[in-house]
Amino acid sequence: MLNIYIDLIAKATGLPATKIANTIKLLEEGATIPFISRYRKEVTGSLDEVQIATIQEQLQKLKDIDKRRETIINSIEEQGKMTPELLQKINKTYQLNELEDLYLPYKRKRKTRASVARENGLEPLAQKLLLQENFNITNFATQLLSDKVPTVEDALKGARDIIAEQINETEEARNSVRRSFEEDAFITAKLVRGKDKEAAKYQDYFEYSEKLSRCPSHRLLAIRRGEDEGFLRVKIGPEEENALYHLEKIFVKAENEAGQQIGMAVEDGYKRLLAPSIETEFRNLAKVKADEEAIQVFTENLRQLLLAAPLGQRSILALDPGFRTGCKVVCLDAQGSLIYNGTIYPHPPQSKTNEAVADIKHLVKKYKIDALAIGNGTAGRETYQLFARLDFGHPVEVFMVNESGASIYSASLVAREEFPDKDVTVRGAVSIGRRLMDPLAELVKIDPKSIGVGQYQHDVQQNMLKESLNRTVESCVNSVGININTASKHLLTYVSGLGPTLAQNIVDYRTEHGAFKQRKQLLKVARMGDKAYEQAAGFLRIPNSKHPLDNTAVHPERYPLVEKMAKDLKTDVTGLLNNRQLRQQIELKRYISDQVGLPTLKDIMTELEKPGLDPRGAAKAIKFSKAIQTIEDLKEGMVVTGVINNITNFGAFVDIGIKESGLVHISQLANRFVKNPADVVKLGQEVEARVMGVDLERKRVQLSMKDK
Repeated sequence: MLNIYIDLIAKATGLPATKIANTIKLLEEGATIPFISRYRKEVTGSLDEVQIATIQEQLQKLKDIDKRRETIINSIEEQGKMTPELLQKINKTYQLNELEDLYLPYKRKRKTRASVARENGLEPLAQKLLLQENFNITNFATQLLSDKVPTVEDALKGARDIIAEQINETEEARNSVRRSFEEDAFITAKLVRGKDKEAAKYQDYFEYSEKLSRCPSHRLLAIRRGEDEGFLRVKIGPEEENALYHLEKIFVKAENEAGQQIGMAVEDGYKRLLAPSIETEFRNLAKVKADEEAIQVFTENLRQLLLAAPLGQRSILALDPGFRTGCKVVCLDAQGSLIYNGTIYPHPPQSKTNEAVADIKHLVKKYKIDALAIGNGTAGRETYQLFARLDFGHPVEVFMVNESGASIYSASLVAREEFPDKDVTVRGAVSIGRRLMDPLAELVKIDPKSIGVGQYQHDVQQNMLKESLNRTVESCVNSVGININTASKHLLTYVSGLGPTLAQNIVDYRTEHGAFKQRKQLLKVARMGDKAYEQAAGFLRIPNSKHPLDNTAVHPERYPLVEKMAKDLKTDVTGLLNNRQLRQQIELKRYISDQVGLPTLKDIMTELEKPGLDPRGAAKAIKFSKAIQTIEDLKEGMVVTGVINNITNFGAFVDIGIKESGLVHISQLANRFVKNPADVVKLGQEVEARVMGVDLERKRVQLSMKDK
């Protein structure tokens, strides 16, 4: 069975069978994707995380098909209808559609028009018609009349119902209709009568038609949402005449009266059974494809957001802005601990601006604040404009921070555990400040779906979304590496091989025994077995450890190798880390073995070059134009500075310092053709753009990043 899986995955992915086989073996042994991609490159041939995840997904799909196959075989055998030929066909296929087609004639059905016709004794007429011979149809049908079948026309109608169902259950017919859908299906949408005002946001789709194969994911999801909300009527299908032509070629074999009856049955079977069934199939396929594309956009945005440059361990004053209820203010020390909270009222209706400015200046001086973090929600722009221009007597950077999801965090169990005696507004402000210090450490506490950088995330398949987002969070956490002595339980949960229980046990051990002094102490943590230690150790950092490699991504299993390198150069590991000239003398080929090849050796050398260095860089404050405070200040042709705050399939949104984000359509991102916006821009990137249009009524700003 495993060999079949390997061959099918190789065919689907184009990856070599050997790499797939080795990867599956590691996955089945309990290795995680980050561990395999980072520490088993020789085994997999340096497959990356995306390729390994694809293998894992394909493997699960094949296993699911085998489970479905087993259910189908059991069902047909229970009915006593299994034949050697049918069993061979069922066992041969790994196409779910084909499997379901084979099962369709044996599927237990509710009462159908065909089953009623059979009960009324019309099966012989149906079978006689299918032969399409010349015979007296009226005489034959007359013999089958009864109280339930009073006329010849009733008999013929019942026979056609039986034939239509048989055609629907024929694999050849279903594949013919599938081909028609594949080659020629259109998606059409129309406004539901009387809903024009309520459906205004879907006005682009009131009279819409496009070939299904060309319909982009964001458009398909928008149309489906309009349909779900009851504003649009949506249909997917090919030209009916075309589809019927191909079906008639298969089933209509004679130009006689019987052939005419078969033609009528074909048309009825197509309209009533085949077309709706295959339409549902293609709706589902199109939805899955759109979901995958939307999830890919979301996960890439999430990755960029999680890996945004941190400000680091600095003293932060964070504000969660508001009008009527004021701006919540918190001060955090360099470790992110809350040392002050209060409220100021600089905006209407209270408008205590002078008092608010004095309070903030006092707090900045008292707590030696290095930076202000201002949430970008309600009153965020006004608060930023007020404090960004203040002179605090020493350098204080002012940052706008994306606060999406902060309110969800503030009401969560996680927040209540951290701050049981504080209300939700204080917790939200703390989250804003900590996001600036370390986006990754703070954002892992929030359901990724609530972070606000997605595209139709509430419309896609939720299990698929959750799995993909969790994998992205795990990938980001492990690519950065986590300080085991400062990481929260929630951050540790995403470390390769840990999970909630071991994460809590690490925190408990830290509380009881103090900071970890070296990686091998992890083996003393409750329920930390050799396998979990193997998977996790390389991703956990211990600054100032007794062993200098504990603050690097070098895995403990390779410590002896690095120690041998140092010994060969007549020094120790610390000496090797501190002396670049010595490191340059290392001949990597000397250390190649059955277990270790050049990929691992090169990774080790990279780590020795930059032990403990955060790969994310450092946060930089964006300075917005002081002349632009509202959308009314924008004029066509004006050049504005902004930061990319969301990326979709159709373009990128830019925060330009006002409430409304501007959209740079994909066609306006560069002077060249752009297939994917993510190839041109990244989340958090500072850009200059030209204002192309301002729609004050709809609060929309169109921007261009093309050169004039």
